[in-house]
Amino acid sequence: MRALVVFCHPKTDSYNAAVLDVVLSKLRDAGAEIRISDLYRSAFQPVLSGSDLDRYLSCAENADPVCDEVAKVRWCDTLIFIYPTWWYGLPAMLKGWLDRVLLPGVAFHMPDDAGPDIRPGLRHISRLGVFTTCGASRGLTALVGAPGRRTLLRGLGILCSQRCRKRFAAHYRMDSSTPKSRTTHLARVGTKMDGLLSEPRGLLSRTRIPKLGAAGDGTAGARG
Repeated sequence: MRALVVFCHPKTDSYNAAVLDVVLSKLRDAGAEIRISDLYRSAFQPVLSGSDLDRYLSCAENADPVCDEVAKVRWCDTLIFIYPTWWYGLPAMLKGWLDRVLLPGVAFHMPDDAGPDIRPGLRHISRLGVFTTCGASRGLTALVGAPGRRTLLRGLGILCSQRCRKRFAAHYRMDSSTPKSRTTHLARVGTKMDGLLSEPRGLLSRTRIPKLGAAGDGTAGARG
């Protein structure tokens, strides 16, 4: 198992950092090879520049500025995201990582003679984990539509293996959390990781994923 953990939080003493510790512990117990993309500590540049956009469709050169991150994505078979949900979605740093790293020729293939739609490029990824914190309640998050969760589990998930196993956990109402709720959630993260990493029984997932072509959830006050 080769796991890439994308961690996005500006503070090293955050609750999200405690979630990261649980995730890494479970990966080590499973004997996984681990690589971490700590976006703030590595000073990742999330802005898609004009020059980036000019070469965006050129698979021969679009990955050059982010070649290290692209290499991690191509290397892994397990992809895990840990981040706080801000304004119901992904932090700008993480959204920029998606924009700049999950490129044509890396995460998907553009329409061409093979078909009129984009085609998946992450079929080697068979496990997808998403762990976040949200200022809003579960109900309010659902009412808004949970765009951060949808982006990763659906938008990115559809590009992964058709049998991709997925796990998600969110601590809602983070701003009014208690020591008990935070401890309980860390245990929930551990349980979700056990399910994500366990040996499959039959199919990795029973979720039907539509074919592509031929081939948070929180409030502005939530800081996790």
